[in-house]
Amino acid sequence: MTAGGLRGLFGKVREALFPSRKAPAQTATQAGHVRTRKYGGSTKAPAAAYGVSARTVQRRVDGTRHPAGRHREKLRLDAVEVQTTERGRERKARQPAELGPHSGITARVGRTRTFEIQGSDAVRARDIHLALTGGQAAALALAQDEGEMREIIGQALADHFNGGGGYGGFSADDFDCDADDFDLS
Repeated sequence: MTAGGLRGLFGKVREALFPSRKAPAQTATQAGHVRTRKYGGSTKAPAAAYGVSARTVQRRVDGTRHPAGRHREKLRLDAVEVQTTERGRERKARQPAELGPHSGITARVGRTRTFEIQGSDAVRARDIHLALTGGQAAALALAQDEGEMREIIGQALADHFNGGGGYGGFSADDFDCDADDFDLS
């Protein structure tokens, strides 16, 4: 994990697609950006979202308090989310979509301990390298949460194992992957 990096599939994909739009390293800066950009400068709204008092949010913005545990991870995810605008995501989505089936964006899914095909226990250890289509890369750029990203990657895996023609009978629901064993380039 990099200094401004995130854990989780959502953070990895966002950082790969938008390399200049990483979360700030300091939690005070993250809290300030989230309060200003996501909640319109209100202190009460992020307090309600995080389950803390408004004064705690003010202290986090001032830098005198730092979030712990799940609040830290949620703050990092929110900070990455506010670094990109809707218009920026749409512009980034148009670039690979114009390239068609060969977007030039590849994903590596590690299959050693995390990759599962439902209904099959005979899975050998290897990495799967997926060449994402322009539509899949565009959908990743527009995805709003980790669930959408998992669905898109699951569909890419299904297309890979079906040979592109649907011969294998796999669907996106048949696949799941671990975010710690996933790379996008």
